[in-house]
Amino acid sequence: MTGTVDDAIHAVSVIATKRGGQALGDAQIAWMVDGYTHGEVAPEQMSALLMAIYLRGMNRQEIASWTHAMIDSGRRMDLSGLRRDGRPLVTVDKHSTGGVGDKITLPLTPLVASFGVAVPQLSGRGLGHTGGTLDKLESIPGWRAEVGIDDMIAQLERVGAVICAAGADLAPADRKLYALRDVTGTVESIPLLASSIMSKKIAEGTGALVLDVKTGSGAFLPDEDDARELASTMVELGHDAGVDTRAVITDMSTPLGRAVGNAVEVAESVEVLAGGGPSDVVELTLALAREMLDAAGLPDTDPASHLADGRAMDSWRSMIAAQGGDPDAPLPVARHRDDVSADRDGVVTGMDARSVGDAAWRLGGGRSKPGEAVAAEAGVIIHAKPGDRVRAGQPLFTLHTRDESRLAGARACLDAAVTIDDPAGDVGAHSRPLIVDHVRFTP
Repeated sequence: MTGTVDDAIHAVSVIATKRGGQALGDAQIAWMVDGYTHGEVAPEQMSALLMAIYLRGMNRQEIASWTHAMIDSGRRMDLSGLRRDGRPLVTVDKHSTGGVGDKITLPLTPLVASFGVAVPQLSGRGLGHTGGTLDKLESIPGWRAEVGIDDMIAQLERVGAVICAAGADLAPADRKLYALRDVTGTVESIPLLASSIMSKKIAEGTGALVLDVKTGSGAFLPDEDDARELASTMVELGHDAGVDTRAVITDMSTPLGRAVGNAVEVAESVEVLAGGGPSDVVELTLALAREMLDAAGLPDTDPASHLADGRAMDSWRSMIAAQGGDPDAPLPVARHRDDVSADRDGVVTGMDARSVGDAAWRLGGGRSKPGEAVAAEAGVIIHAKPGDRVRAGQPLFTLHTRDESRLAGARACLDAAVTIDDPAGDVGAHSRPLIVDHVRFTP
């Protein structure tokens, strides 16, 4: 095993240590992560350790050690030399902990880049009930997720924006662990979430990072206290690594926007870039853009202006074309559609984001095992959101799928997803604030 630090360390002893609630030492963590990366620790052993961490947790030192072990499993990128027209380019990235209908990376990346900031957006595949940014973009004909480091740097200097998969040599330990967490019920572990996200972001070499940490029923961490803990942990990890890191805690009790899936979310993102789109998607895109521009040294910039005048759309088209995509090509369309309708008159007072995400997954929009293909056209279109008045028989959702046999399972997910109450009262009172809080580093 490369980098073996102590022949007395072995997988079973590491698992037993954490299973017993004890803290793992730096050497144990380095040995285990290195061994799993190189195939000398079996998947079932790492699965056992992940579950022990999920149940027993990790202290601050363990999380830092786990994060750096994953960074050290591969190369670190250096983006400090980026130039355009002879001047240095500031780099700032954004990461979301994932949610239902969370397509914000798609309009946000070209929007921020349109202000002359370089946005190296390394993204992932779908995890659990939430969609993956790369899965969504791959519904665009010709678009490719794999971009080599030289091409990535050239695209950042020329276009200012890139959304791509992390290279195989960038935190490769996390690449393997990311897939394993998805199928072992350990996605929601705060230490594993924090280290997974921050290992890639620190290794990619960005100068600043804005984190969108979700809370609510559709988030990996529904409890707000857990979301705050995750946000604080990641902000501290970033600060310690010299990356200007700040977090925004946002509500994911209700799906973002009106499209949940792959191609349908791309279409909605293009609407936002064209100056339209659902108000909540626009609100969060602009809020995160302001944070990113502030971190890039442009504190009083109005990002809405570039949605209105077309510059963000120009940036999107250049970014998609640079990765082989055709921004004018029609997106995939589902062969089968089916409506789920309201059973009574009233006001929508609640919509469970997790149920909607599960429905999109059942329609083919997500995966149940690593490497499984997703259906680009699968998804859910939402016709009514909390605060809207509906009538009996009015469509609440339209289901999109290529496989008609998937419709029944998706409908079952949505049976209790929507709460409709008596139509009396203040319709607007049922909407929750989208921005919950901001988290900054405090010494």
